[in-house]
Amino acid sequence: MPLHRMETGKSRVRVNLVLGIFIAAHVAILARLVDFAYSEPPPITYAGSAPSTARPDILDRNGNILARDIATFSVFAEPRRVVDADEAVEKLVTAMPELDAKSLYNRLSGKSGFTWIKRSITPAKQQEILNLGIPGIGFREEVKRLYPNGPAAAQVLGAVNVDNIGIAGIEKWIDTSGLGALRTNGMRYERADLDPVQLSIDLYVQHAFADQLAKEVEHFDAIGGAGLLMDVTNGEVLSLVSLPDFDPNDPTQALKKEHINRINVGVYEMGSTFKALTTAMAVESGLFNLRSVIDASKPLSFGRFAIRDYRGEYRPLNLPEAFLVSSNIAFGKMALAVGVEGHKAFLAKMGETTRLKTELPESAAPIVPRHWSDVNTATIAFGHGLAVTPLQAVMGVAGLVNGGHLIKPTFIKGSPVPDRLVADNVVAPETSETLRYLMRLNAVRGSAKRANVPGYFIGGKTGTAEKVVNGRYDKTRVMTSFMGVLPANDPKYLMLVILDEPKGSKETYGFRTSGWNAVPAGGRIFERILPLLHLSPTYDNPPDPFPVATRQHAFGYQDVLPAAAAR
Repeated sequence: MPLHRMETGKSRVRVNLVLGIFIAAHVAILARLVDFAYSEPPPITYAGSAPSTARPDILDRNGNILARDIATFSVFAEPRRVVDADEAVEKLVTAMPELDAKSLYNRLSGKSGFTWIKRSITPAKQQEILNLGIPGIGFREEVKRLYPNGPAAAQVLGAVNVDNIGIAGIEKWIDTSGLGALRTNGMRYERADLDPVQLSIDLYVQHAFADQLAKEVEHFDAIGGAGLLMDVTNGEVLSLVSLPDFDPNDPTQALKKEHINRINVGVYEMGSTFKALTTAMAVESGLFNLRSVIDASKPLSFGRFAIRDYRGEYRPLNLPEAFLVSSNIAFGKMALAVGVEGHKAFLAKMGETTRLKTELPESAAPIVPRHWSDVNTATIAFGHGLAVTPLQAVMGVAGLVNGGHLIKPTFIKGSPVPDRLVADNVVAPETSETLRYLMRLNAVRGSAKRANVPGYFIGGKTGTAEKVVNGRYDKTRVMTSFMGVLPANDPKYLMLVILDEPKGSKETYGFRTSGWNAVPAGGRIFERILPLLHLSPTYDNPPDPFPVATRQHAFGYQDVLPAAAAR
C-alpha cells in the first residue's frame, strides 16, 4: 500500500477518535444539564445547622406586632454539580457584591455535596439569581424573623439566629417553652398553627419611655441608662428600656456585652432607693413609727470606719425628716436596732438575696456579703454592700406600696397572679400606707420633688450609689436612680429610672446626685407616658388623699422639718 494512503488512513482514524471523544463529552454535559433540570436536590445533611421552622407572632398588650416571620429564600450550591466555578463565582458576586469571591470559589470548586451561599435573601433577589441560570445553584424557601419596630423593647424580645432559633430574651423563652420540643421531634407546622405570644409590654409607652430616656442620657452626658414601668397590682411590666440598645433585626448585636439588659442582668448597689425597704422593715418591726426620733448628730462609727451623711443635719431627726434628708446615719441605726439576723430575714422575704427568675432567660444573682456583720447591715440599710438587679429592687418596693403583696414580675399579659405570688402580707397594710405617705412627702418637699407632675399624686425615693472601680468606691463615678410610685395614695404603677455615670454641669451646679438628674428625668418621662396610661389628672388644688390620722402622725413634727428638706 502506498505510503500516502497509509498516512491518510491513520489521520482519518485520529480525526474520528477526537470527534467521538468530543461528541461523548457534549452528550455527557447535556445529560448532566437534563439531570439538573428534572432532579430534586439531595437531602441537606450539612453539619452545624437545622432546618428553619416557623415561630409564633409576638404582640404587645394592645395587639401590635412586635415580631413576625416573613417568607424568604436561602441560596445554596452543590459543588459537585457546578460546571464552571469561575463563571458561577463571577455571576453570583455580580448579583451579591457582599460575597467574598475567593472564599466562594474555594467552596464551589470543591467536591462537597452542599454549601450555603447566602441565607435569607428577598424573593426579588432570588428571581434575579434564578435568571442567571447557574448550574448547581439552588434555593430553599425559609422564614426570616422581622421586628417591624426596630429596637423597641429589644432586650425583652431578644433575637433569633440564622436558623430562626431563639438565642435571647422572649424568643429564647418561646423555644424552651415548647417550640424547641416540636422542632426536635420533627413536627411539621406553619405560623398559622401557633398561638401568638402576647406580652405585657405597651408599645406606645415603650417608645415614649425609650425616646425620652435617650434624651436624658444625652442631656446629662451619661454612659447609659435604664428604665422600667410595672403595674404593682399584678407585676406586669409595661416598659423595659436599657441603653444602649440594639436592633434585633441584626441578631449579631443581641449578645454583645454593651447591649446587656441592665434591668435584670446587671447587678448594682441601688443606693438610697433601698431606704424604702429599710423604712418598711423598721416600722414593721414595731420598734419605729412616724413619731420616732433617731439621733443622727454624730457619725456612726465601726472602729476606723465611719458612716456619715451626704448633707448631714447632725441632729436628732424624726422618721419623716430622716426619710426626706436621706440620712445614712439614721437608717444605719434603724437597721442595727432590728439586728443582723432580722435584717437578713426581711431582705430574704422581700426576694432581695436570691436570683429572680422571670420569662426572660437572662438573669443575674445578687451579690450578697459572705460574712454579714453589723457594718454590713448598717451600709446595706442605705443601699451599699448588697448588689441586686434593678428588677429585684422594683419587685421589693412594689410589694411594700401595694399593700404587702410580693408578686414576681412578668412580661406576659394576663399571666395568673396566684402563680407568681411569692408571699402575701410581707408587710402590714399600715406599714404600706406609711411608706406610701413618706414617698409622697418626699416628692412634695424632699429630694424627689423635681419629678412632680401637676395634678398627679406622685411619690418617690432617690438613690445615688458610688461605683466600685478596682475594688474601691470611686466618688467621681456614680449610678443615680429614681423610683416613682403613682398614684401614691393608691398605687397602680411603679417607675424606675437609672442614669449610669451622669456628669455634673452648670445646670446642676456641678452636682451628680439623683435629685439633679434621675429625678427631673423621671418627671419628664412621667409627662410623656401619663397620657398613654389613661390616668386623668386632678387640678384645682386636689385634696390630700391620705387619711387624717396618717397626716397627723407624720406632721406632728412638721414645724421642725429643716429647710434643707424642702430643697
